[in-house]
Amino acid sequence: MATEHDMLAELERLRAENERLKRPRGQTSLKVSEKGALSVYGLGRFPVTLYREQWEKLLGMSDEIRQFIQDNDAALKKKEL
Repeated sequence: MATEHDMLAELERLRAENERLKRPRGQTSLKVSEKGALSVYGLGRFPVTLYREQWEKLLGMSDEIRQFIQDNDAALKKKEL
């Protein structure tokens, strides 16, 4: 059986590991997936992953997307971060 000192040391190790694994809120990051797609992490629970052509098409629509958001502001829900 582990001693109290051992259990406290393990608890501290786990707390430190937990802090390292936590990502600050709102922090986003980019990564190339195993299949060669671009994944954006930090927007929600799961990454947003699209292939290059899909990102280029979506980014090309940025003005249209912004206008749509503005035109539909009352109908769109806002998530508190």
